[in-house]
Amino acid sequence: MDRRSLGRTGLEVAPIGFGAVKIGRNRGLKYPRGHALPDAAGVGRLLHGIVDLGINLIDTAPAYGTSEALIGRHLAARRDEIVLATKVGERFGDGRSTFDFSAAGLRRSIDASLRALRTDAVDILLLHSDGHDLDILAHSDAVPVLMEARERGRARCIGLSGKTVAGARAALGWADVLMLTYNLDDASHAPVLAEAAAAGVGVLVKKALASGHLDAAAAIAFATAPAAVGAAVIGSLSLDHMRQNLAAARDPAAAHGTPRATPGDRPHA
Repeated sequence: MDRRSLGRTGLEVAPIGFGAVKIGRNRGLKYPRGHALPDAAGVGRLLHGIVDLGINLIDTAPAYGTSEALIGRHLAARRDEIVLATKVGERFGDGRSTFDFSAAGLRRSIDASLRALRTDAVDILLLHSDGHDLDILAHSDAVPVLMEARERGRARCIGLSGKTVAGARAALGWADVLMLTYNLDDASHAPVLAEAAAAGVGVLVKKALASGHLDAAAAIAFATAPAAVGAAVIGSLSLDHMRQNLAAARDPAAAHGTPRATPGDRPHA
């Protein structure tokens, strides 16, 4: 299986990561169609199938409902086969998200995530922004607590899952990894891709399919083409769809007859 270096982190990831929101949450999402949550046996088959395909990045969060606990239950025995990412700052309950960027709240969140995931440390710990990226970075306890988690060995790498170009740029000075939106409808972060590559900061792309509103093959080819991108993180309850997503990402140039793109290049039909 092809692997890509995730910046300077030393982590190697398949070009498609598994976004685990759908296994644990089906409310308050922006997908065009709703979905029923799979039962525990179905989640187990899906997660083991994902890893068997060679997709090694598993991305979750406290905001993804029961996702962390399900991953811990089913993949703890395969911990050394996966790159495990989770987040801090946002939780989901009673049908709504709440945010807590206080030091005490963030530490409690990390403790709870490690218990749920049945691991002593995650590979990637990201700040789950509410959209006010610059304010959180400058005026909350988030960055010091993330650094503390890395220093204590509770997270191998830290970073930001933000929503603004300004926030992504502000995080380049301390982050090991950025998770940012980059797709055919929104390439506003394209300049950050080049800056992250120059700084050795790994990049994970979220919303590559614009929450299911874009054609998968073309969107994946676009999102995974920039050299800075380690993986596009995509959620699905279909192992066949994930297999197809992985195939689309293996050689994005083949879909468009062009070499792997520099940041911001849009593939041609």
